Amino acid sequence: MEGERRNLELKARDPSQGSSLRTCEDLGAEDQGTLLQRDTYFAAPRGRFKLRQEKGATAHLIAYERPDVAGNRESRYRIVAVPEAIETEEALAGTLGIVAVVNKTRRLFLFEGVRIHLDSVEGLGDYIEFEAVAEAEEENLRRFEGLLADLRKSFEIEDADLIGESYCDLVAKNSHSARNT
Repeated sequence: MEGERRNLELKARDPSQGSSLRTCEDLGAEDQGTLLQRDTYFAAPRGRFKLRQEKGATAHLIAYERPDVAGNRESRYRIVAVPEAIETEEALAGTLGIVAVVNKTRRLFLFEGVRIHLDSVEGLGDYIEFEAVAEAEEENLRRFEGLLADLRKSFEIEDADLIGESYCDLVAKNSHSARNT
């Protein structure tokens, strides 16, 4: 198991993934391909706790805490590889309960130390996310603030497009609304 990690992130609605894809290409961001991810969120007394299953890759448990604010926000997280994903999911679902399941297609780009995610989330729509990961414990994430601001301008992200919640919260809210109609 690795130690605690930190990142600075920003999430927003993406009104045009075609335009965002062109912006990635214009910036010269390195295309890392398309990922098919399924995140199962479990009830946790603090923060969020999910099992990420990705087609063709080892599953991971991810525990993280971050404020639910629109704009730049610091996240602290731990990641643990899980060789037995199905059994782990069943055990955690039986003991903690499942809050939500998020299925998404993620197009991943790298640009100057920032991960750019072009996400299509099942039942929610399209989003863009920037993640600047601290490589060392003592590394100051504030150095990424200017870069995230520049990326926000390049992708023409408006204040109204910013999202403070996690996909888990949005999916849970969406499914709750659907049950009440």
